Amino acid sequence: MSKYNVPTFKLNDGNEIPVIGFGTFQIPADGTTYNAVKDALAAGYRHIDTAAAYMNEQEVGKAIKDSGIPRDQIWVTSEMWLQDYKYEDAKKAIETSLNKLGLDYIDLYLLHQPYGAVDEAWKAVEEAQKAGKLRSIGISNMTPKLWNKFVPNFDVTPAVNQVEFNPYFQQKELREILAKDDVRLEAWAPLGQGNADLLHEPAITAIAEKYGKNAGQVILRFENQEEIVVFPKSVHEARIKSNLDIFDFELTDEEMDQIRALDKGKGMHDPDAPGVGEMLLNAYDIHAND
Repeated sequence: MSKYNVPTFKLNDGNEIPVIGFGTFQIPADGTTYNAVKDALAAGYRHIDTAAAYMNEQEVGKAIKDSGIPRDQIWVTSEMWLQDYKYEDAKKAIETSLNKLGLDYIDLYLLHQPYGAVDEAWKAVEEAQKAGKLRSIGISNMTPKLWNKFVPNFDVTPAVNQVEFNPYFQQKELREILAKDDVRLEAWAPLGQGNADLLHEPAITAIAEKYGKNAGQVILRFENQEEIVVFPKSVHEARIKSNLDIFDFELTDEEMDQIRALDKGKGMHDPDAPGVGEMLLNAYDIHAND
């Protein structure tokens, strides 16, 4: 077992990332994020995922500080919002995230959306990594098309691409591209954002019954065995604990193939759709309260 108390995957930059983390998307910064992260750390999570656009970095940082767990035993991810992609803004955005989190460094820092001045933002991220402010760096929501548009121009290959992934959308084409550079795929919506159809798939419920697990645990175990980093999100303490309890059983090759067969080849979000960048830019003003 690693220093994180959960298994790790090795990234292409040599850093070890915990295979499962706790996601904080859509958890409000009214004390709810603080309590959820505190509960997650108490349950044994050592990987917390936040972002500037989630508007809850401060509560994440406070929960980490108050946990008493040594800093080097918690993996923290945050993400830059596309409002800040111009080079000077990007440099400021990294400092803002560090300040809000109350940390000297961030373990993984991602560009949250692949639109606009991506090259400028990535340059600032590469420099911050050299300066020791960011340990690993990566991108998010990059499809094969967007990857091929931007990444060939980067000096440093991303360590991670965080995208939508679950049994209904298994990102086969993207995974082939990422495998060439040993880039780790991270799953947002690893449980399909609670998709009832997915959680009631006969193949999944039959496997769950066999192992005495719930459908969510079977899905997370499948993703773990596919070597995907997952961070399921919940504000309920029992669910926070059960999502972590996936390492005491192993799916057979046949069971893995049954779940692989559920792939529909598309997800809820299409980053390649026209106008997505503009829509996202207008949807969130992360500086409204600055």
